[in-house]
Amino acid sequence: MTTETSQNSIASLLVQLGGQFASFSDSAKLDAQILICHAIGKSRSYCLTWPEYQLSDAEAEKLNEMVKRRLAHEPIAYIIGSKEFWSLELEVEPSTLIPRPDTEVLVELILDLKQDTKIDVLDLGTGTGAIALALASEQPNWLVTAVDYSQNAVSLATRNRDKFQLSNVTVKQSDWFKNIDEKYDVIVSNPPYIDERDPHLSQGDVQFEPSSALIASNNGFADIEHIIELGRDYLTAEGLMAFEHGYEQGEGVRQLFERFGYINATTVKDYNNNDRVTYAYYPGDK
Repeated sequence: MTTETSQNSIASLLVQLGGQFASFSDSAKLDAQILICHAIGKSRSYCLTWPEYQLSDAEAEKLNEMVKRRLAHEPIAYIIGSKEFWSLELEVEPSTLIPRPDTEVLVELILDLKQDTKIDVLDLGTGTGAIALALASEQPNWLVTAVDYSQNAVSLATRNRDKFQLSNVTVKQSDWFKNIDEKYDVIVSNPPYIDERDPHLSQGDVQFEPSSALIASNNGFADIEHIIELGRDYLTAEGLMAFEHGYEQGEGVRQLFERFGYINATTVKDYNNNDRVTYAYYPGDK
């Protein structure tokens, strides 16, 4: 909908926009639904129930501006300013990564491996706060610390925490472990792990996301190695560390864990059957 249309009903707009988005989006119809519903300030269920609803001129203009941005391939989450993750509707902005479904694999893993009623968890590079807030929402007795180097990310994660009233989450600024002075039972992270030469960096949503949250040197392993090495000083005995990483990095992450004295390094696949999360335990100094 780069040009105005006399057919301003939800039903006709879904057909029109779905066709325009189909050339570059795998979720063209859903994209259209989300933008239309956002333009009129209604839920998706409303849009499905009332397809004959006619957009007002103001609503149509708002939709038109969003469609222009989507046709420039800007991610839907940045256009509407939010993204659902673990049933939490998180505020997002271009200073942070957009939470992705595959990251829920990491959340599921931690919840499965740690049944303790009360533990201390550290989320490194929290961004929107997605991982930390998902864990805290499921385990209200866990104490979760979420840190990020970016002050914009810290402010964003804090707003998301306050939105869901998760008082068991502390958000603060830290360059990895620089401002951390205690030990944790679990350390989780979705760090930068993409090699700077990766052609995917110029494709899809990734081209709009902050490169500092995506790219790592040493073929994408620099930050992961840094966290694994230093993390030994910040884990309790038998503490758990887990990463999200690239689909070709599982073996490399396991090797790094083993090099620095961790045990039982294991890789878990995502919903598309790709290596996505690797975890291990640090036995402590013995």
